[in-house]
Amino acid sequence: MNRCIRKFLSVLLIMTIVIAAVLPAAASADADMRRAVVGADLTEEQIESVYQLLGIRRGDVQELRLSNAEEHAALDGYLDQAIIGTKSMSCVLLELMPQNSGISVNVQNVSWCTPEMYRSALVTAGLTDARITVAAPFPVSGTAALAGIYKAYEDMTGQKLDTAAKDVSTRELTVTGELANEIGSSDSTSIVNELKQILNETVSMSDEELHARIRKIASGYGVNLTESQVRRLAELCRSMEKLNPDALTQRADDIQSTLEKVSEAKDQVVGFMQTMKQFFQSIRDFFDRVASLFDGR
Repeated sequence: MNRCIRKFLSVLLIMTIVIAAVLPAAASADADMRRAVVGADLTEEQIESVYQLLGIRRGDVQELRLSNAEEHAALDGYLDQAIIGTKSMSCVLLELMPQNSGISVNVQNVSWCTPEMYRSALVTAGLTDARITVAAPFPVSGTAALAGIYKAYEDMTGQKLDTAAKDVSTRELTVTGELANEIGSSDSTSIVNELKQILNETVSMSDEELHARIRKIASGYGVNLTESQVRRLAELCRSMEKLNPDALTQRADDIQSTLEKVSEAKDQVVGFMQTMKQFFQSIRDFFDRVASLFDGR
């Protein structure tokens, strides 16, 4: 019996040693698949609050810093310098995912850019298979986070994203963001995404034909575009044509299915709220009728 116990304890000791050796390696591998990019101008207290929003502890993943100069390098020419500001506040957590996982985006305290806007722009930049969270200690526009996402992705993969694709991606995010303030974020992203799906057609269109096509796409969403809005979308479309139209079209299909689901969910919420409004109105009408009967007496 003592011999059996000794044998069991020996096996248990070996398993403990193996597990102790494997766990740090597994944790290291997991950390290598993630990067946190933190705005260089945040205080230590603000950084801690951002890590809480990101859902991780500081030190669990490798941390990079993003300076305001890097933000300006990515955004100058696309956004007014006053909007970019003089301090870097946006933060990013990026995790590489298995092949064919696609891109998912979550936002915390981001007031201007929606997850769909980020996804569509990042597809244009050439990102694939990543889970991303953009956060800040207080509400920010979120545009500067794009530079942080690029930095994290390139640091992990060891590959530089195409400069032209990043420029077009930045232009796309700013155009959809500006339009979102005017026509709604869902419609602006959907219109841009539909343009991606017909790049093989637009490349042979004249400017007049492209403008007409943009208006037609917008009308499908019940949107009446101004001349300025049409011109901005046309300029964006021309810049996308210089990339790989086939690849963009293929990736746009996945984005479109997500946009349709978001639109359906929004319609369901609106329909539910309308039903509830009618329900409470009918109750109000009932009590008004009851009250009128007593008033008549």
